[in-house]
Amino acid sequence: MSKLLKEFKEFALRGNVVDMAVGVIIGAAFGKVVTAVIDIFLNPIMEALPKMENGGTGFTGSLISFAAVLVEFLLTALVLFAIIKAMNKAKDLTKKPEKPAAPTTKKCPYCLSEIDIKATRCPHCTSEIK
Repeated sequence: MSKLLKEFKEFALRGNVVDMAVGVIIGAAFGKVVTAVIDIFLNPIMEALPKMENGGTGFTGSLISFAAVLVEFLLTALVLFAIIKAMNKAKDLTKKPEKPAAPTTKKCPYCLSEIDIKATRCPHCTSEIK
């Protein structure tokens, strides 16, 4: 049983899982904010548009609902994109720059061919390398 708990702890505390959980929570909370903005500002504007009279089928109401959901989706996606992009940029700033790998070859000063870094004589022109 303790092995199972240890494995679960390693899984749950892994960076990707925690990041995903935070993203889901922030996304749900932001979805509520966008829904409130749509209900308070966008729906009254769209309901003020001219409605079909005499025999209308309610198509306008469905169109308003669809437009509200579409705008809600686009706003949520746009803001989450901006948040994730900012988080990735902040994460990149905290990374240490990688040291360039040590060179494994050098150029012969006489024939300019590439040779092993430890070579003392060029295999192409047989010149001695210092």
